[in-house]
Amino acid sequence: MRSIRAPFGRGSGRRAALAATGLAAALALTATACGPSDDNASDKPDATTSQGADKGSDSGSGLPGDLADRLKEHGIDPDKWKNGAWKNWNKDDWLREAKDFVNPVIDGLWKPERMRKAKDPNKTIAAKDAAADQGATDPEPSPVRAKPEKTPYHENAAPVGKIFFDSPEGSMVCSGTVVKDPRNPGKSNLVWTAGHCVHAGSKGGWYRNITFVPSYNDLGKSEAELSNAAPQEIAPYGQWWADWVSTSGEWIDQGAASGGAGAPYDYAVMHVKPQQGSKSLEETVGNALDVDFSTPSATSVGSMGAWGYPAAPPFNGLTMHKCIDKPGRLSLDPAQPTMYRIGCTMTGGSSGGGWFRVVDGKTELVSNTSIGPAENTWLAGPQLGSGAKQVFDMMSEKYGAQ
Repeated sequence: MRSIRAPFGRGSGRRAALAATGLAAALALTATACGPSDDNASDKPDATTSQGADKGSDSGSGLPGDLADRLKEHGIDPDKWKNGAWKNWNKDDWLREAKDFVNPVIDGLWKPERMRKAKDPNKTIAAKDAAADQGATDPEPSPVRAKPEKTPYHENAAPVGKIFFDSPEGSMVCSGTVVKDPRNPGKSNLVWTAGHCVHAGSKGGWYRNITFVPSYNDLGKSEAELSNAAPQEIAPYGQWWADWVSTSGEWIDQGAASGGAGAPYDYAVMHVKPQQGSKSLEETVGNALDVDFSTPSATSVGSMGAWGYPAAPPFNGLTMHKCIDKPGRLSLDPAQPTMYRIGCTMTGGSSGGGWFRVVDGKTELVSNTSIGPAENTWLAGPQLGSGAKQVFDMMSEKYGAQ
């Protein structure tokens, strides 16, 4: 859901002076291949596409036989699901275990107007829910004003996009990043995001109708301009449905809408398939980032940048923004991993967006947006260590080649 709102004790700003323009250039996420106009949207779906993103022969329902069988195993009628039964969030029907994820394509569900109206999934916690200093926590960073990314996004931040999903509270939005798949070089279909963008945590289950739109609103148009925009301007690379998703067991077991529980494990990997075409996501977008699982210490990193689509006021979720700052440490619980924290004024909707750093001239994903304070002055993200690598490797090994 949205960044958790967690007011912690304030301290003096500790952000070092940054050469902003030079750093922004170093962190530029320019595509290395073709632009969106080069993608052949008329390609027929690849015959090897798997489950949720495949078009089966189930009487025109858009559900392949294996997925229909999986739905039936959970007592779900496939035709009823497609025709609106997915809106039933009864606790007994809300699938929550890791093995239970299902996300069948519903053609035409995410129309441009529905995308524009999707909200940030707000998550808040009160000041009493978190102490001012638990374990290794550095002074609170000074705010860094979020800056709009240059347009067109496919030339400046190609791997970044917007995630749409449905929850009991309605249609929601997050952010995500195309990441490289080492077992399928050059042909990745993996997207990195936050756990709370795909699963409700300890008191809920998997969200539904999860889709990824790379370079959403590529030209950064206003809401009024988007009302008459061509489809390729809103979704230049099309829609990519998640046919499998994995998050940490800690998020599923501990994650909460308040209190910050599970935040140090708030990460997820999506495997996606195009609704049209047969090329991989990486080939289509023209870029993807490596994931750094080395958990570099905050003191060893000169700067990190966070990218995303903030949707809560004063933002509207339609345009991509970024913040760049020197990271500090935030500890919610001494028994759990320390999180990274940077100054940033991005709000809800930026959740799940990648955090990047430059290593030997190469941009790598090192975290993702998870939590932030009610004042929208900073963001915190999990360290991606062995647990995150295990989630990533499983997705790559089991689903990457599909």
